[in-house]
Amino acid sequence: MSIDKKTVERIAHLARIELDDIEKDKLGKDLSAILKFVGKLNEVDTKNVEPMTGGTALENVLRDDKQIDKDLQGKSAELIGAAPEKKDGWVKVKAVFE
Repeated sequence: MSIDKKTVERIAHLARIELDDIEKDKLGKDLSAILKFVGKLNEVDTKNVEPMTGGTALENVLRDDKQIDKDLQGKSAELIGAAPEKKDGWVKVKAVFE
C-alpha cells in the first residue's frame, strides 16, 4: 500500500507538525514501507500459535487501602493550627494557577 501526499499532509495536520515537501515525500515512503512490512506479517501462518496475554507472569503487588497512622485522628484543628497560613479552617497555600 502506498501513502499519497494528501494522506501524509492529513497525518501531519493531526500530529500538529509542519513538514516541507522533501519531508512529506520521505515520510510517505517511510509509512509505505511500514505498511508493506505489516502486510508481510499478516501473511505469517499463526494457526498453531498460542495467543499471548501479556508476555509475563508477573503480577502487581498492592497493599490494602487502610489508615496507617491513627494518631492523627481527631487532630485536624491542631494540624491546621501548625500551618503557617490558614483561612476559614483550611490551610492556605499559594495558588498554582493564576
